[in-house]
Amino acid sequence: MKHYIDFHEDVSFEDLDHLLEIAEDMKAKTKAGIEHHLLKGKSLAMIFTKSSTRTRVSFEVGMYQLGGQALFLSNNDIQIGRGESIYDTAHVLSGMVDGIMIRTFKHSDVEDLAKYGSIPVINGLTDDQHPTQALADLLTIKEHKGGLKGLKLAYVGDGNNVANSLLQACAKAGMDVAIGSPADYTCPDKYVQQALKDAAVTGSKVLMTTDPFEAVEGADVVYTDTWTSMGQEEEKAMRVKIFEKYQVNSKLMSAAHKDAIFMHCLPAYRGYEVTEEVCDGPQSVIFDEAENRLHAHKAILVNCLG
Repeated sequence: MKHYIDFHEDVSFEDLDHLLEIAEDMKAKTKAGIEHHLLKGKSLAMIFTKSSTRTRVSFEVGMYQLGGQALFLSNNDIQIGRGESIYDTAHVLSGMVDGIMIRTFKHSDVEDLAKYGSIPVINGLTDDQHPTQALADLLTIKEHKGGLKGLKLAYVGDGNNVANSLLQACAKAGMDVAIGSPADYTCPDKYVQQALKDAAVTGSKVLMTTDPFEAVEGADVVYTDTWTSMGQEEEKAMRVKIFEKYQVNSKLMSAAHKDAIFMHCLPAYRGYEVTEEVCDGPQSVIFDEAENRLHAHKAILVNCLG
């Protein structure tokens, strides 16, 4: 892969299998204390215009464990935050580092970095997509369920960047995927059509519904995310009312398979999109999921920069 920006466009069916294999190998080596300096001498510029815990730590530690170096660049640290163009930034960084990971608002900024630069660009999150999270999610599901194909993932709540990338990733992995969201807050049709296209190849099913119980029925994985993403804070009170019936609680979990796992990309707001009973209960794998960001991101780094 040259870039890792859009799960549908950049990750082929073969790439997905390969990435998961690398991630599993990276995790095994990390747990065994075996050095794997596959990116020795390589450097990664990490641009953050959105705050982060898991994305920053996983990519920074990942580059260190791979023998490389990561440079944290907030919009207060570089000239892009003071009006320098993406065009100039892409050219400058292309002459100094081996890759760019960016976590930002506008998806087009990531695409422009790849367009104007000459080095790999990794999408650490935009308002439209979160493809690095999706790979960690698939790795987590595979670990807990023994495979992916034929399973069902139900996402309940805001049809946001995480939901968009899960649509893409699950369909490509051969998983059934159901999105339960209010009509005005569901995933854009673009991502639904992409999922349907890949589902036609893998034999999986895609369901879009406004009924959270219909979405969760028979699910092997129940997934949710915050109702109020960064930049939407002023809408919080309104969103709480709109999404109230989409809370993942014990009643909703009972519609899934008895051995279903609960997932959340974090940070989780207990009492809102999920109850404490579910989030911290025996079906929850949220901290395994968070840890797997490290190993999945290392797989992406090796694939793009190696």
